Amino acid sequence: MPDPVTTERAPTGVPGLDEVLEGGFPRRRVSLVQGDPGTGKTTLGLAFLLAGRRLGERCLYVTLSETRDELAEVAASHGWSLDGIDVYAVPEGSPASEDEENTLFLTSEVELEETWRQLLERLKAARPDRVVFDSLTEVRLLAQSPLRFRRQVFALKWYLAEARATVLLLEQTQDRQPNDDIESLAQSIIALRQRTPGYGSPRRRLEVVKMRASRYRGGFHDFEIETGGLRVFPRLVASEEERVFESDASSSGIPELDTLAGGGIDRGTTVLILGPAGVGKSSLSMQYAYQSALRGELVVYFNFDEGIRTLQERSRGLGMDLLAPGVANQIRVPELGPTDVSAGEFSQRIRTFVEDENARMIVIDGLNGYLASVGEDRQVLLQLHELFAYLRRTSVITLLTIGQSGFLGNTVDSPIDVSYLADSVLLLRFYEARGKVRKAISVIKRRNRGHETAIRDFQIGPERIRVGPPLEEFQGILTGHPHLIPPGNPP
Repeated sequence: MPDPVTTERAPTGVPGLDEVLEGGFPRRRVSLVQGDPGTGKTTLGLAFLLAGRRLGERCLYVTLSETRDELAEVAASHGWSLDGIDVYAVPEGSPASEDEENTLFLTSEVELEETWRQLLERLKAARPDRVVFDSLTEVRLLAQSPLRFRRQVFALKWYLAEARATVLLLEQTQDRQPNDDIESLAQSIIALRQRTPGYGSPRRRLEVVKMRASRYRGGFHDFEIETGGLRVFPRLVASEEERVFESDASSSGIPELDTLAGGGIDRGTTVLILGPAGVGKSSLSMQYAYQSALRGELVVYFNFDEGIRTLQERSRGLGMDLLAPGVANQIRVPELGPTDVSAGEFSQRIRTFVEDENARMIVIDGLNGYLASVGEDRQVLLQLHELFAYLRRTSVITLLTIGQSGFLGNTVDSPIDVSYLADSVLLLRFYEARGKVRKAISVIKRRNRGHETAIRDFQIGPERIRVGPPLEEFQGILTGHPHLIPPGNPP
């Protein structure tokens, strides 16, 4: 981005959007908001004017496509009142009489000039500080030619510039003409986009296409339309965060496991727990979380694989009562809809826990469910890379569990390879010995510190998790087909 020119900003009234725009829309300039129907253009425009009303500014909403009552209904659906906001519905002042039909097209030139004259008179009388113009589509229909449309918008821009008003022009992208070139008249442009997956809620995101002589956060930013308006989740930029790095290790509460891992889990690292279904990944991650909570640290446990009651009951069976005094308030288990969370919202939730509540450990159990809920496999690795980098910079421990397909043998595959993003990898495996299905644990990767290369016995319950001595009498445990090594023979 070029060095910014000092420009006063007008707060948008949309949570998260001011962070993206680094303060809001440029004051006394024209900004263009583009988007298809249902992407929240009108809601954004109303929020912008309500923010101005709170600052004591004069606000005008010009609508060519809706009546006053329709606009009031939109506002009421968000719990807003339009009191104090001047609403000018242009069709109400149309010169057409009741017995004139099809004047929109038959006398478009006359109607455009009359509509423009009435609009300018209203602007002169209102002397607004903020204006929302909804929408350019109707002006385009009246103009009937790209050149005439551009001239009218250009004239409106210069009139509002002389009036020193901050203006939002709303436009439906599906109605644009290739040669409109309306973007060149706007100081800044925001594009609202929507994608409907095969199942679940629509996914919406916005992009700042341009913002002349001003800094902003580029890229795509997820947003939601909810009761109360829009909520934007700014794209996470890890390099903007830095804290004093804590280098001490966090204990699991199991001495043998800490020995296996080289002394515990370092602060500011990402730990991947890998293994097939039922091998104990969630139990192991809860062991670390529970011990962290006992030390008075806040743990946020995102559970994508099972309900919270199942999680509580299973943990209680291992001697970890999540509802016990001193622990209940230290382990948070946020409820997430399986198809309603976007990557941006998920990152924003984690950021809020870290920055506002000083969370010291984040658990994502399991990553398979998260990938299914986000549904954007090609972008999710980049998002996770940025998220883990942010947590590393803020000295937070991150635990991830990934379920693998298959149970025994070398057919165990992971649905996504995030091992290169992890600082440590703990591998849990089933193996068969003496007619029984057993479990084993090993550390196959750890950056910056040594660890045991042994494979140890791993048992879940009763009452606790046990990590046994190294399984030195076996060969081939990682393949799932071990065999005993004869006494005195090297492996």
